[in-house]
Amino acid sequence: MLQAYKYRMYPNKEQVTLLMRHIHACRFVYNNSLEQKIRAYEQEGRKLSCFDLNSRLPALKEEHPWLKDVNSQSLQSANKNLDNAFTRFFREKKGFPRFKSKKNPVQSFQVPQHYTVDFEHRRVKLPKIGEIKTTFHRFFAGKMKYATVSVTSTGKWFVSILVDDGTVEPEPASFALDTTLGIDVGLKDFATLSTGEKIENPRYLKNSIQRLKVLQRRVSRKRKGSKNREKTIQRLA
Repeated sequence: MLQAYKYRMYPNKEQVTLLMRHIHACRFVYNNSLEQKIRAYEQEGRKLSCFDLNSRLPALKEEHPWLKDVNSQSLQSANKNLDNAFTRFFREKKGFPRFKSKKNPVQSFQVPQHYTVDFEHRRVKLPKIGEIKTTFHRFFAGKMKYATVSVTSTGKWFVSILVDDGTVEPEPASFALDTTLGIDVGLKDFATLSTGEKIENPRYLKNSIQRLKVLQRRVSRKRKGSKNREKTIQRLA
């Protein structure tokens, strides 16, 4: 059975630079491949496969040498994600794939293999990046599939590892009226249960709206492109 384990990472300044380079490169390859697929279909009526896109990566690296500093399998994984997005579009009508933006609140890239996890020394070793200090709040056993490295808008780094523990998926459990609970999510009350119990709405945004207004005004006063503006944006996030 597949299960994902997510851990907090604490990279140093040099590693943050390498991690961000991987994120930018994977986003660049994804957008470039999406543009190629659209152009090939509109001009030639041809559909580019994931294999076609990966075969174009060497030429893309020659055109943009900074891509050579990034794990090649992570770049190939970006093409695979694009191919899966088109599969969902055609099969499940999930919406046409869109270009990725660097303004998204969460940025990520994947490492399919050749990474290691050291629980004893609390380290995760990534190709072309090295060993990164990691907090393991729980352990796992099984075959590691791929790892997804992500960063939030507040600068916190995480790694999510997909693991196959070898166990068989359990059969769906039977249920009855006396073991079933209905939940209605609302605005006045956060949730109302079928038993009549009501859970109060914490209204986190309403309680923090004044603080948000202050931080938004501080951001607007800072000079664009300055370090102080970046710091204030992180506080706002």
